Amino acid sequence: MRVVVVGASGNAGTSLLEALAADDRVDEVLGVARRRPELDLPKTTWERANVARDDLVSLFRGADCVVHLAWRIQPSHDLEALRRTNVLGSERVFRAVAGARVPSLVYASSVGAYSPGPKNARVDESWPTEGTPSSFYARHKAEVERVLDRFEREQPSVRVVRLRPALIFKRSSAEEQRRYFLGALFPRAAARPQAIPIVPDLPRLRFQAVHSRDVGAAYRLAVVGDTRGAFNVAAEPVLDPPELARALGARPVRLPVALVRGAMWASWRLRLQPTPPGWLDMGLAVPLMDTGRARNELGWEPTHSSTEAILELLSGLREAEGTPTPPLERTR
Repeated sequence: MRVVVVGASGNAGTSLLEALAADDRVDEVLGVARRRPELDLPKTTWERANVARDDLVSLFRGADCVVHLAWRIQPSHDLEALRRTNVLGSERVFRAVAGARVPSLVYASSVGAYSPGPKNARVDESWPTEGTPSSFYARHKAEVERVLDRFEREQPSVRVVRLRPALIFKRSSAEEQRRYFLGALFPRAAARPQAIPIVPDLPRLRFQAVHSRDVGAAYRLAVVGDTRGAFNVAAEPVLDPPELARALGARPVRLPVALVRGAMWASWRLRLQPTPPGWLDMGLAVPLMDTGRARNELGWEPTHSSTEAILELLSGLREAEGTPTPPLERTR
């Protein structure tokens, strides 16, 4: 089996490459990235390509499955550039899958694609995917869901799987996530549990997370199996202020959402940190996901708890951990 992984050098991509390397059903993996990484893995070769402009059909020919993970989060002040990669680039990937006659496509959607929903119940994959309007990330994920709906109607012979993971963490993704979400001014010492005295207790601050290697395992199962459709991917427990406070040895402190959002907006506008407040809006809006379909039909089970995943990320932040790929490696 030959698998092409587009966006292979990031957080989920590196975990998927490891999972595919260990699967005897997979003979060859082509990792596609904008910049050639130094990472060497069994069965994996690398090609440079930009999904927004480069030829993809020649890379996909002869593949049994294409996994599309490529996505940009920064620069968050240039929405036109982000949309070129996220939405138009995804459309080019899907067209190239059809042009190369690849029989299977696995796409990295997200919990962020979901419309606002409940925090006291779980939703399955039939929940609407219209995103959170104030979040560019959610809008782009929702728009690509519509593009993929159209692709499935036009290419019924292609087996399409879309995974919708929760927040994805692992130790070696710490440098990537520091750059994307916290910025260069974030002090590493602040990631020590004892340095986090409080957890903001915001209404609807209840979210899910999952370890990157468990996400890699879910993608691998989607690649080698014969399933179709959407799958929610998340670990337990649900992370809320009391659970986060317990894990960090902190205490929850009630804060107004408007105050936190205003501080995010002002610091983002001043370019003191890279995360616009739409991320907060999305986190407070998205529903909790039911993962029963992934467990029952994919045969997927997480091996790490969500608490373990976030504590591993904090450990990586403290120690500047990063895999030798351009998105993940340490910057000085």
